[in-house]
Amino acid sequence: MGKVIFLDIDGVLNSNLWNAAHQKEIEDGMLIDAEKVHLLGELSRKTKARIILHSGWRFWLDGDLNPLRKEAENLQRLFRREGLVIDDVTPDYSTEEIKKSKKFSLVKADEILAWLDGHKEVEKWVVLDDLDLHHPEIERHQVMTNPDTGLTLEDVYQAEAML
Repeated sequence: MGKVIFLDIDGVLNSNLWNAAHQKEIEDGMLIDAEKVHLLGELSRKTKARIILHSGWRFWLDGDLNPLRKEAENLQRLFRREGLVIDDVTPDYSTEEIKKSKKFSLVKADEILAWLDGHKEVEKWVVLDDLDLHHPEIERHQVMTNPDTGLTLEDVYQAEAML
């Protein structure tokens, strides 16, 4: 596993603009923009990078990365279309207070760095997230997406250059 993409979902594979225009899909558990998944697929194929989920969506998967909710089933269906798989998830360092306040950005950096510490074979990595993760090492590897638009071709080019 030489290259890794740490993937957040909300604000990356969906966006505020997409969400506003797709209320019916959201009601049906379809919270993902297929075009954004296609862009992720392009990035993964070009760089041969594996995908590690660091999103709160990881709680919608069981220990074997099987979906526990309809939203996660839809995500995996879109991933299969692009030949993508979620290879692993980061550990969970969130406290009850963080879960209640939904301030996961306070622990995401530590979760990513802990995962990397256990996977010394990783040579290059990038973080796709719309949030500031409050850590200088992460900042050097992060492509911060705009939550209004989600993942863009420009973001993909930036991530590709990092990988």
